[in-house]
Parts: sequence; C-alpha cells; structure tokens
Amino acid sequence: MVSLPIFIILLGILMVASNNTRIPTQNDPRAQTFATLTADTQVTFDSPEPLPGIGTYKVTSRHIEIDAKRPSTGEVQRIRMNIREPQGAGTNLPGMVFMHGAGHGGTCDDSFGDIATSMSSAGFVTAVIDKPVWSTNDLTRDYPGSAAVYDQAINVIRDLDQVDAHKVGIYATSESTWISSYLVAMDHDIAFQILLSPMVFSPRHAVAFLAIQNFALAGANDGYQAIVRRILSLDMGMFGLTNIDLHTATPQAYSIPTLVAYGSKDVMTAQVQGFKDILDQAHRAGNWNVSLRSYPVANHVLRLGDEAQNGTPFADDYERDAVSWAVGTSRGLTQTSEPIAGAPLYQSIAVPLGLHSRRAMTIYGILVLGLMAIMMLVATVVGVIALIAHIRNRITHRGPALGFQYRFGGSLLMLTIITMACMLLFVGGLGEVVLAVVHLSWGSAPQEDAGMMYWSWPVVQIVCIGVVWAWSRVFAGMIEVASMRGLLTWPVKRGTIRHIVSGEEPVVATTRLGRVLFWTTTVAMLLVLLSFSFWGLFLF
Repeated sequence: MVSLPIFIILLGILMVASNNTRIPTQNDPRAQTFATLTADTQVTFDSPEPLPGIGTYKVTSRHIEIDAKRPSTGEVQRIRMNIREPQGAGTNLPGMVFMHGAGHGGTCDDSFGDIATSMSSAGFVTAVIDKPVWSTNDLTRDYPGSAAVYDQAINVIRDLDQVDAHKVGIYATSESTWISSYLVAMDHDIAFQILLSPMVFSPRHAVAFLAIQNFALAGANDGYQAIVRRILSLDMGMFGLTNIDLHTATPQAYSIPTLVAYGSKDVMTAQVQGFKDILDQAHRAGNWNVSLRSYPVANHVLRLGDEAQNGTPFADDYERDAVSWAVGTSRGLTQTSEPIAGAPLYQSIAVPLGLHSRRAMTIYGILVLGLMAIMMLVATVVGVIALIAHIRNRITHRGPALGFQYRFGGSLLMLTIITMACMLLFVGGLGEVVLAVVHLSWGSAPQEDAGMMYWSWPVVQIVCIGVVWAWSRVFAGMIEVASMRGLLTWPVKRGTIRHIVSGEEPVVATTRLGRVLFWTTTVAMLLVLLSFSFWGLFLF
C-alpha cells in the first residue's frame, strides 16, 4: 500500500521528464531519389582543338609563407602555401585554390596532393595552404574568417604573371563548402567552383541528418537515434557556439559555374535534397551552369577507402572528370556532355529541418546532468572515506563505522551496483554505435548483427523499472521506520526530529558518516535515473 504509490510517483516523474524532452521524429519522405541523364560521367566541351588533360605539362612546386589575419580578433597565423605550376603552359593560365574539409589540422603538403598536381598538369596554377584555424576548434571554427584567408590565397595566385586574374576558381570539400559560400559572396570575381560532397544545410541540420541516418544504418535502437535529436536541439548559443545555425545556402553561393560531385557510399550528406537546393538557389541567381557527377563506389571524399591512408585513390574517373570540367569551364566553352550524369542519387531519410534550439530543455538538461556529475563525485569521495573508515574500524575493532539499520546498507549497495551497471551498459551501447558510425563514414559496410547497439536500450529500460521499484521499497521502509520513531504523527512529539538528526533514534544509520553516505549516494543514483529520463529511456 505504501510502496506502490511511491513507485507510481517516481515512475511518473521520470516518464514526464522523458516525454517533455522528446523531439518529434522527422524522417519522411524516405528513400528519395534523383535520376541522372546518363551513367557516363565523362565531361566534354565544344572545342575546335584538343584540350589539355592530366599529364599534359610537367609540374613544379614551390612554397611561400603568408600571414593569415583573423578579421574578427586580429589574431595572426603564419601559414605556408604550396604553389604548383605547369611548365611551358604559357600565360593567361587559369588558377585554382583548394579548401580544406573537416578536422583541426591539414597542411599544404599533406592535403590535395594528387588532385592539385593533376590540375596543374592540365594547365592550372594551383595553391594549397595550411588550414587556417588560429585558436579555434571544431566547434568554434571561424568560417567568415577562413573565407577571408582563402581569398587572400586567391589574390596571391591572381598576382602571378602567368595567371589570368579572372580565371581563378575554388575546390571545396565537405565542411569547407560552408566557407565557400562566404567566399563567393565576398569575392565576386571567382570564376567557378568544384564542390565535393557539399554539406548545403546548416550544421545543426546537416549533422543531425548524418548522425540519425548513420545510427539507423548501423542498426542502432531507435532510442539511441532519439538521443541525436535531443543533442541537436540544445541551445548552443547559450555557450557562445553560434556556428550550428549558419545559413549559407543562398543564391549568391551558387551564382557561378558549379560542379557538384557525390559518391554513392557517402553516408554523411543529404544528396537528393542537397542537390535540389543547389539547383534552386543557382537558378534564383540566374546561373544555369550547374553540373553533377555521381560515382557508384565512392565515399564522402570520393575515394575508394580511408583518405587518411596514403595512396588511397579517387573512385572511377572522378579525377579525370573534375579536371576536364575545370579546363573547359575556365575557357568559357560550351559543355556538350550531359550536365547530370553518373549513378542516380539516393537519400534514405529526410533532413530534419524542423530541429531548432530549445532553451528550456537545454537548461533542464544542464541542471540534471550537472547535478548528477557533482553528486556522483561527492558520493564517490564519501564512499572512499566510508570504505577507509570501515576497514580501519574492522582492524582496530572499534565497532561499525557506518551503522546502517534495517538492511538499508545492503539495499543501498545493491541499488548502486545495479544503477551503475545500467549506466555502463548505456554508455557501452552508445559507444558501440559511435564506432560503427565512424566505420560507415569511411565506406565500411554495416554489421549484419547490430548486437549491443540494439538490445542494450530495452535491457536498460527494463532494469531501470526494476530499480525504481526497488527504490520505492527502500523509501517505504524509511517511512515505516520514521513512523515508528513518531516522526509522522501530528503534532510531532517534542525532540523527535532532534533525536533522529543527532542519531539518538536513527532511521537509516547510527553514525553520521553512514547517514551522509546514504543520502549522497541516494541522491546521486536518483539523478542518474533522472538523466536517463532526459535521454528518453523512460519512453515506452
């Protein structure tokens, strides 16, 4: 009669918390496709004479250094620039500057070496610079500032005697396609752009799509997928992180001749919605010179494997096609091959464009998770002290160090062990999902058996219900003991509360250390359950 109402109240609180932090699922329409006009990706132009291609000219390389100044702060990063030049190609040459994708590093010597050399061997003067990062990190990247530095590199190429200043384009990949939007808006004389696996949508929506899709492909339980929606609905502006809601898909960003390249094994970009948006924005800007090339076995970086490994080649004829398109476009020729070619685009789920910052949920999550971390630390410290005191008293025969009564000590120990086991199982399942997603991102096939990624979620849910019931029994026992001590009578007997607090008539333990250990651990474990509810483990 006592335990059941307590159980219902505790479970109700946890379920309400889970429901109030639930983010609506937005995966429809599913299985979107975009047909191509031909499977042949070769790029050709109406030219009276043969155009230079890969290997036409020998390439030399030289390095210079420039000071990259961050406009918003004045911070300066000394960066190197690797300039590759075709020998004997004459003057009025086109140029190209390469822009780094995701990651904190990236130097002028370990990035774009193969494609930059191929471009230069076809008559381009190319430049690869050290990635401008200053004191930023992946979350605080300065995209407008980076655009200014890449424009600085473009102007260095324009100032070279053999380069036609009006024929310099850019090659942007993945994350840098957010930067290229700022760059094209900043510099109206950029001649053309090659966008490899462009992100298109804001970081909040692009990363949410990436994670949700990959969680599903990896076979993760829907509960783990819902965690992504909660994380990507946090109000990052409270922490000064404003990049998450960048809006760079504007007509200006696609107002110049554009080649978009995708790989069918790319599980990081929304290809169908992304390319449709690019076409729409380009047409709004009056630009109809947009081409697409899609390759059936290429990953996010158009490679046949991990780009981090030396010698990983580009897929199929991407390198040939990109060079051919750049050569013909820089000369202002008319393309005779189909603009939309290669493998048809496919997108498994829709981009969750409805995600937005939720300040109330963010504040609640910070409070719950922050208090949980603090109380777990406090409980751990008190637990260590209690263990040392227990061992000391056993050795010196001083009597009990904790003095738990009515089996509260055993119940507390068992519930703590089970609750922490749930947390480890939860973290382990989530960690396995993250590893699987990393492997998918680099082109690996999903595992046939999802294993822990799937079954750990319902197991934690079931065990948590049992833990809530066990806690209700503990609290019922405390109420019973408190009743025997006269605490629940009205009016309360004089001196009752003082006797309980002082330990003269204890409810939980006879020693102060035992009582402190009980309550700090109890609060910590209940906050663990409340944090589980924040992540949606009490949605059934």
